[in-house]
Amino acid sequence: MPALTRRAALAATALPLLASPAFAAPKKTGTRPGPFLIGADISWIPEDEAAGARYFVGDVRKDPILLLRDAGFNAIRLRIFVDPAKGYSRREPDKAWAGLAQTITLGRRIRDAGLYLVLSFHYSDTWADPEHQGVPASWAGYDLPQLAKAVEAHTHDTLVAMRAGGAPVDMAVIGNETTFGILWPHGRVKLSTPTGNPVTDANHAKVGAVGGFDAFAALLRAGIAGARRAEPAIAIQLHNHLGRHWPIVREWTDALIARKVDFDVIGFSCYQQRAQGDWATTFDQFLARYPGKGLLVAEYSSRKRYLNDLVHALPDRRGWGTFIWEPTRHQEALFDREGRNAGEGAKPDLLSQGINSAEAPGGLASAPPPPKPEQTGPIGEGGDYIANPLLDLYAQMAKDYNP
Repeated sequence: MPALTRRAALAATALPLLASPAFAAPKKTGTRPGPFLIGADISWIPEDEAAGARYFVGDVRKDPILLLRDAGFNAIRLRIFVDPAKGYSRREPDKAWAGLAQTITLGRRIRDAGLYLVLSFHYSDTWADPEHQGVPASWAGYDLPQLAKAVEAHTHDTLVAMRAGGAPVDMAVIGNETTFGILWPHGRVKLSTPTGNPVTDANHAKVGAVGGFDAFAALLRAGIAGARRAEPAIAIQLHNHLGRHWPIVREWTDALIARKVDFDVIGFSCYQQRAQGDWATTFDQFLARYPGKGLLVAEYSSRKRYLNDLVHALPDRRGWGTFIWEPTRHQEALFDREGRNAGEGAKPDLLSQGINSAEAPGGLASAPPPPKPEQTGPIGEGGDYIANPLLDLYAQMAKDYNP
């Protein structure tokens, strides 16, 4: 990351801590700091726009951020990689999609629209998730203390640069889907409880020596320290991908709290359940066990109204909101393209109905898929994206939740 200039640093400190209207700094009660968050992760939009994507409501073309805002969304989540030119954006290194410069530009559009901004730190050069938490190329060979310093510096410097660029961040997510830790093997954890997903359980059955919860917590504390040093009033979210699995959530959260990881809200991924009612069980048990903490759904796609109603109805306003993941073209998308759902439609709700790629990347194929031809051209997906009736659900939810 390039060093900030003195002028940029001074500009950052001159701005108010939180710019989003109607939101305040989080309190230690677990109560949400403002209206119910009706959010979306739209990090693909810049690369899709570069590939020619256009967004419409009926026959009217609109900026996709304003389109979502006008449909009732009040929050946007973005992801950021450490150096995507060496990972995710290797095919277009000059663009560095989801890198700092691109994220500042997109974040400024979001703040100009008056929306709450959440930034999810993937402490990697590419996707960090339950199956992958790779060390960035520039941190290769670091030991745990060096990694902790890098995490703190990267988190701090990113948030300072975001503010200096006109895109101050309201909530920082310290790692993406970190159920099994971050920066493997240093910050990887072994859970004592199976997930019930055969792909995930097989991938984590024999992982060798890992840092465990002590190392994982040290890295999280470093990221949180960097975030709060940059933005003292920022909300801190941790992210567990198993919103359906209360025993694992309890084991994981207990371990982090015991190691003094200080956060405001837990975000859960909620793509599938093992049995009906799993999400509701986790939410209820979490609030009962962890007073002073809030929860939100950090990622979901199908079961839109059901999940939003579950979170909104939680007592004492401790359900902060939800963030649909990439609703332009993922799973049950809010847009159609070429006459059909841009994300291929709803996926199975229960694991027994088929494990979808958000729950376990790679699915349950009995044989490896055939090799894909080397991709060329832009990373994004162009075309015309036409808002479909699913978007109307959000206008209604906005009226119901934030009248």
